Amino acid sequence: MIDTERLVLRPWRSHDVAPFHAMGQDAEVMRYLGAATTLAWARAMASEQNESAERSGRCFWAVERRSDRAFIGFCGVEPGPAGSPIAGMVEIGWRLARTAWGQGLASEAARAVLAAEWARGTDHVVAVTAIGNRRSRAVMERLGMARVRGGDFDHPDLAADSPLRRHVLYRIGCPDNV
Repeated sequence: MIDTERLVLRPWRSHDVAPFHAMGQDAEVMRYLGAATTLAWARAMASEQNESAERSGRCFWAVERRSDRAFIGFCGVEPGPAGSPIAGMVEIGWRLARTAWGQGLASEAARAVLAAEWARGTDHVVAVTAIGNRRSRAVMERLGMARVRGGDFDHPDLAADSPLRRHVLYRIGCPDNV
């Protein structure tokens, strides 16, 4: 678990699946992520993340708001997808319910995840998003991540005609290695 002033990043629980599925039905949350998700996918994602945490100590942790213990999304790291320019690299990601937007919670969670990675001895962390996703890119920039020059790429998991296919690549190095 990772604690911050307002959040707890923790393993997934069965009661997280319903609100996570609801997030996946919100067109604005999914605007730069693709099609709405299914309940089966939400269940599988929660299970996969817990398995990853047990195996490697890393995953996209469930994010719980400390004040009311509500599940509000996820934040964490995982290996970049095979077949992409970030394959095997430590990739940070987040997704929050729209009710949690605009409060600095994504940045707070991501800073805590980065601190945990630096403590593990991770050299650098990357992040990617669809080129038009200004909200996620703003979080990356607030974290001190820099867009990698020449790093934009077509995401291999998206169809050639998908308007979300073009992705930007951001990177941050461990402050101790700068």
